[in-house]
Amino acid sequence: MRLAQYADSTGCMIGVYHRGSWINYTKAEAFYSLTTARVAIERMTTLSVLLESEQWDPERIREVLRFVDSAGLGRSLRISKTALLKAPLARPPKIIALGLNYELHAKEGSFAVPNEPVIFVKAGSSVIGPGETIRIPKGMGRIDHEVELAVVIGKQARRVTKKEAYRYIAGYTILNDVTARDLQTTDLARRHPWFRSKSFDTFTPLGPWVVTADEIRPPVRLDLECRVNGKLRQKANTRDLVFDIPTVIEFITRHITLDAGDLLSTGTPAGIGPITHGDTVICLIERIGKLENPVRYQ
Repeated sequence: MRLAQYADSTGCMIGVYHRGSWINYTKAEAFYSLTTARVAIERMTTLSVLLESEQWDPERIREVLRFVDSAGLGRSLRISKTALLKAPLARPPKIIALGLNYELHAKEGSFAVPNEPVIFVKAGSSVIGPGETIRIPKGMGRIDHEVELAVVIGKQARRVTKKEAYRYIAGYTILNDVTARDLQTTDLARRHPWFRSKSFDTFTPLGPWVVTADEIRPPVRLDLECRVNGKLRQKANTRDLVFDIPTVIEFITRHITLDAGDLLSTGTPAGIGPITHGDTVICLIERIGKLENPVRYQ
């Protein structure tokens, strides 16, 4: 099931792809609650609200969609083509990313393959959605693309074992971990963290939607690639991760509590390269979709 975030002149709405079109789930849920005499906790206008209110339940969503079909509401609830597709999570509580999590990527940067997960954070304010512009500050030097599979956490996770890890996943999406590479190199030489080189405004394109975890059964083995102006730059499969998703969740939650709506970005494969003004970056992941963003100077 694909869940997306939309906005138009009336405000924000959740979209669910159903029978070949995008349905306004925000309205569908409200109609369903009224018809069945159920009281909605709050109006579900964003995927973040759906997650944080513990209403992220694929079976519940299917129940609402069955109501839409039985009531003949499908056509009236279609999302207008003028509505804007936004980042599925506009301000994730935490974005925790993995460094050097593909062996060939570590080697292309002349780094040793790590013996435990290397984690860092990105600012939530760096998130943009599909079609939005990656803005490059002038004079910043080389800026790179990095296609990654992102895991959306569905409920609070603390001291989770590998065996339990998939129970805490709400779904999956695409993340482009845009990086100010020269700045990162400088900070590494100074023994400073990677945070600022990863967290400029617009440096985390995210989307185009979230595919629910029940649609992608473990183990998660998905092809991913990145193209710039149509030219293939990166191509790999998540089976090549140095540390798989359950290992990463176990490692992080040993010390850090993950909350509903947090993102784990699982690392980028070999083939990173520079992007510049006028480029178009397309990140694709099998069974999820395509995330496309233009690049311009700020």
